[in-house]
Amino acid sequence: MRQDFDAIIIGAGQAGPSLAGRLTQAGWKVAFVERKLFGGTCVNVGCTPTKAMVASAHAAHIARRGNDFGVVRHEPVSVDMKKVLARKNAIVMKSRTGVESWLRGMERCTVFTGTARFESPNEIRVGEEVLHAKNIFLNVGARPAVPNMPGVGDVPFLTSTTILDLDELPQHLIVIGGSYVGLEFAQMYRRFGAEVTVVERKSRLVPNEDEDISSGVREILQSEGIQLRLDANCIQLENNGGEVAVGLDCLEGHPKVVGTRILLAVGRQPNTDDLGLSAAGVQTDERGYITVDDELRTSVSGIWALGDCNGRGAFTHTSYNDFEIVADNLLENGSRRVSDRIPVSALYIDPPLAQVGLTEKQVRESGRPALIGTRPMTKVGRAVEKGESQGFMKVLVDAESKKILGASILGSGGDEAIHCILSTMYAGAPYSTLSHAVNIHPTVSELIPTMLQSMTPLG
Repeated sequence: MRQDFDAIIIGAGQAGPSLAGRLTQAGWKVAFVERKLFGGTCVNVGCTPTKAMVASAHAAHIARRGNDFGVVRHEPVSVDMKKVLARKNAIVMKSRTGVESWLRGMERCTVFTGTARFESPNEIRVGEEVLHAKNIFLNVGARPAVPNMPGVGDVPFLTSTTILDLDELPQHLIVIGGSYVGLEFAQMYRRFGAEVTVVERKSRLVPNEDEDISSGVREILQSEGIQLRLDANCIQLENNGGEVAVGLDCLEGHPKVVGTRILLAVGRQPNTDDLGLSAAGVQTDERGYITVDDELRTSVSGIWALGDCNGRGAFTHTSYNDFEIVADNLLENGSRRVSDRIPVSALYIDPPLAQVGLTEKQVRESGRPALIGTRPMTKVGRAVEKGESQGFMKVLVDAESKKILGASILGSGGDEAIHCILSTMYAGAPYSTLSHAVNIHPTVSELIPTMLQSMTPLG
């Protein structure tokens, strides 16, 4: 039996529920389809659970450092993983049920539970139900990628999703992947008490960042006892008696790492393979991401793709901005575009890395005249007082327009302090607007004007 709606939204990740709210407030009749967990990646297997566990790991780390702060402890610090998971699960469940309750109680919104599949450009089947609408919004997200490497079908492994349910501490965790997801779990489990080895096929960690950033991240992780195996080619998984192993072909070191658990953290893939996109004529790229234009319209009129599945951003904040772009353009006659947003991201190791705009490498490759300013966190009073003086901050400015091109902060509070730079960039203001500001002392942000005042030409 066919049911008619003004819009169908598929996927209850960051963009979907907010879009449903805007459309129903505008008087649209909306069908909302979710096949599994309301809240999507962020709430269930991404930001919310991982940051909750990072907080537990940080508490253990600070407890072990008590003597540094004059706090005497008499017993070794241990971590109860079952309690860590219970705390994480409680936080996740509150968010998940909040999203689901909001949608189910939303006026003019009908929620369907099940897998959605196109039957035509305007029809979606969910079980026995056929839903029809002129406007369809795809917000189906992504999942951990499992590469076709030797041994992957024979050796047990964890992904960034399944490790969240691990209620025991592995003796030795081997993390395959030295970028954002892998490093977050590596430091987390090292602080929980496990031995940790990170295996990365490239020559440095977070290889898309500047070399000084990669070096800074490496120093932080190695200072906590995390072992690194870089330049690892021909990676293969192996059984090793009662343990697991990762075979390597590295430039140096033993050709095998033996551990008790393996975490694959080598990227993500979009959840587009079972949507029946061909029945609607929706185009995807070679990796399965839905092709969209600057306003998030697909190759088929009346169909949009938002969030991780469109390949235009892999973060909760970009997914939410996708919702804002689509809603404002549809309902407010707006002209918002994906290209309007400034790239900004954070790596949640401790201390965190925050990056906005262009990297130093990108500025150099552009050939434009530029200024650069740096400041070690050892010169940031707030970081020193907290006993968290690892890292540095860096900013790049166009020498002619005087506008900020990009910045990085690897250090305590960097994920928050970066936003004063980001706001200045969105305002289109010259760097002097920020360099002349009087910021609160003692904060990390107060050293940003000082850094801007001591810039030199980028050689």
